Amino acid sequence: MSYRKEQHLSVSKAKSLYKENIGVEFNQYKEEDLKKLWRETLDSGMHGICFSIYEDGQEPGDTITEEQVERRIKILKPYTKWIRSFSCIEGNENIPKIAKKQGIKTLVGAWLGDDLEKNEIEIEGLIQLAKEGYVDIAAVGNEVLYRKELTEEELLAYINRVKKAIPNIEVGYVDAYYEFSKRPAITEVCDVILANCYPYWEGCSIEYSLNHMQQMYNQAKDAANGKKVIITETGWPSEGSSLGGAHSGVANAMKYFVNSQVWSEVDDVEMFYFSSFDESWKVGAEGDVGAYWGLWDKYEKLKY
Repeated sequence: MSYRKEQHLSVSKAKSLYKENIGVEFNQYKEEDLKKLWRETLDSGMHGICFSIYEDGQEPGDTITEEQVERRIKILKPYTKWIRSFSCIEGNENIPKIAKKQGIKTLVGAWLGDDLEKNEIEIEGLIQLAKEGYVDIAAVGNEVLYRKELTEEELLAYINRVKKAIPNIEVGYVDAYYEFSKRPAITEVCDVILANCYPYWEGCSIEYSLNHMQQMYNQAKDAANGKKVIITETGWPSEGSSLGGAHSGVANAMKYFVNSQVWSEVDDVEMFYFSSFDESWKVGAEGDVGAYWGLWDKYEKLKY
């Protein structure tokens, strides 16, 4: 089974409860009804999802087998048109290859940081995958300016290098939505603006989260000057601590997913949901919520 646009039964149902800038009115939903709506929304299909490659006990730096990647892609296939990957080494290069074999489009990222030798391997890997036909959109770096691991000039050089090597493929850079307002040179060089939008990380309550994400998206659109803007990450954790007015939890995670998918459908916004599977290794810098952003748990079972 693969993604089918005509499955949008839940979106039609949710649209009847949807209000602009507010989203679906959930006050009539008990938890069991909310779970049903969440599942129907998921079954109706997404534009895209971020691929979580690591099983429990694995972490970046481990080499992941082709078999593991294929198993997880087959789980996601019925629900999405696109898959986003974050790296081109250590088994990540198999993600776009297997996704293409399964008929799924790919947004393929080269992970950049302050290790320039590793950056070279990533960049060359991205170019090679693109030349072999496995890349629909190329992302040169992910939040590397936000992390302050490269200068703007260094990043511009990488982006221009990739654009020159694969002139027939759209090339962009992924970062927090506001970075594209602050860095017009980066925005100018990108073919497409790839913006991460997380109301949770800005302490926004679930009640206002959809409107806040729309404001994030519109800020990136204003900076884009007519270029396409894709939301490359957005999501809500199902467990863990709170951040300001943003409370993790099962109900809020389900509400945020439904609202994001309905808005994506109603306003024709291209969005990659974060994320597919829970990953235990992410409890470091992100705190205890880091391990709970998946729609599936770490055992590859749907959460709700």
